[in-house]
Amino acid sequence: MALRRMGIILALLAIATLLSPAVSARFISLPTDHLPITTPPLADGLAFDLYSDSCPQLETTVRSAVQAALQQEIALAAGLLRIFFHDCFPQGCDASVLLTGSQSELGEIPNQTLRPSALKLIEDIRAAVHSACGAKVSCADITTLATRDAIVASGGPYFDVPLGRRDGLAPASSDKVGLLPAPFFDVPTLIQAFKDRNLDKTDLVALSGAHTIGLGHCGSFNDRFDGSKPIMDPVLVKKLQAKCAKDVPVNSVTQELDVRTPNAFDNKYYFDLIAKQGIFKSDQGLIEDAQTNRTAVRFALNQAAFFDQFARSMVKMSQMDVLTGNAGEIRNNCAAPNRRSSDLLNAADDDQGFAADA
Repeated sequence: MALRRMGIILALLAIATLLSPAVSARFISLPTDHLPITTPPLADGLAFDLYSDSCPQLETTVRSAVQAALQQEIALAAGLLRIFFHDCFPQGCDASVLLTGSQSELGEIPNQTLRPSALKLIEDIRAAVHSACGAKVSCADITTLATRDAIVASGGPYFDVPLGRRDGLAPASSDKVGLLPAPFFDVPTLIQAFKDRNLDKTDLVALSGAHTIGLGHCGSFNDRFDGSKPIMDPVLVKKLQAKCAKDVPVNSVTQELDVRTPNAFDNKYYFDLIAKQGIFKSDQGLIEDAQTNRTAVRFALNQAAFFDQFARSMVKMSQMDVLTGNAGEIRNNCAAPNRRSSDLLNAADDDQGFAADA
């Protein structure tokens, strides 16, 4: 009993610390416009200044488009982040998740709720970049840049990203898409899933912080309502149960993943976990499990530490199994490999010719 009481006291002290304006001001000890991070070794074929001569307006074009889009639809930030993660984790950052067609990754269960407007934004940016510079920049690089800029526009850290990725020729298999971590995973399963992709426990806790923005569908968290561990705040359980009772058709009802500042990229997600208000089982477990607790608490108490590690982990993940050099291609349409795009264009021309003859 005494140990339990001490634990409650320590938790309350942590909460009091978080609520202190003076301490909150002290958290941001690094400028958020450009974090001086030490980057992991660059994958062969990637460079930070790759397009400085061939497409000097690239980053300005992407940033302007993202900022304008977010002014109209703030949820695009989380949408881009999720697309980036769902692209990189299965078979590397090759824009394969953007491909449409009968074997598309978009048909797989984890990807069926990817935001269509975010997918469209990536293609719109590609069209603008190719119009300005020619077909020199891949959809994979554009996705990476747009995601970084969406993080910054939402209040998160700026970080340089290496460029030079090429686009994949085919979607990832169902087995590879199945590697994506699920919201019902416990921490040991999460750690193994990340380890299998050369990401460590610190990467896991930092990248999970992307849930400081975004939404979850009822089907991804209704397993939290039965009182099983990790336990959710009972008040929040009742609120979500009432909300999800109206989830008809299924997955039509959503919930913000950060109950405090849902549209701001900050460290309040970790405070949610301390208060047992993590929406996903996979999130709440980070504060409950001894393997990840210390890092999660550190990020709750120090936003600058979270921002610094999040930037490092994003740069690391952005280099997963990338295609460079002569591998892959630079797509002329993010939704289709160039051969299929060419076939579709030729078919359209043939149809137009038929109509003219008629």
